Amino acid sequence: MRRVAVYCGSAPGNQPAFLEEARALGTAIAQAGLGLVYGGSSSGLMGAVANEVLAGGAEVIGVLPDILASSEVAHAGLTQLEIVHTMHERKARMVHLADAFVVLPGGYGTFDELMEIATSAQLKIHAKPCVLINTLSYWDGLLAFLDTAVHAGFLKERNRALLQVVPTAAEAVQQIVHYR
Repeated sequence: MRRVAVYCGSAPGNQPAFLEEARALGTAIAQAGLGLVYGGSSSGLMGAVANEVLAGGAEVIGVLPDILASSEVAHAGLTQLEIVHTMHERKARMVHLADAFVVLPGGYGTFDELMEIATSAQLKIHAKPCVLINTLSYWDGLLAFLDTAVHAGFLKERNRALLQVVPTAAEAVQQIVHYR
């Protein structure tokens, strides 16, 4: 295990706990001796995770589509910032660079990335851990929907279990470090 891809919001959310958990995740990643792969933004939860990993002395690779690179979104202090052409290229590059995936709260982009890595795990395209941090029960609605999909016969229980759910960043990093 070398690097963790973190998917999360480029906004901070409206509860202090979201930002606190993002910072805690960055600290835990660095303390575990892991590097970070993320979307390259300096703002929101994304920037908070990156700043803490950097403060801990660990590697941070940002992957940013060129449409966002020219704006003030790009984090200027990363170990490495890769500019790609499209969001599809961004997601593929992040998957290639990462050995595990952790998801914090976020919007459409975060949801898209979460569904793609879970689907890829289901199809056995990768066998990397996928861990969802359920800060303030943010993901409860999604988790209930996934249970409904199992009950309705559209999602197999073993595939539902591909998405590990934990309440804290510390537990997410422990899941990754001890993944088999």
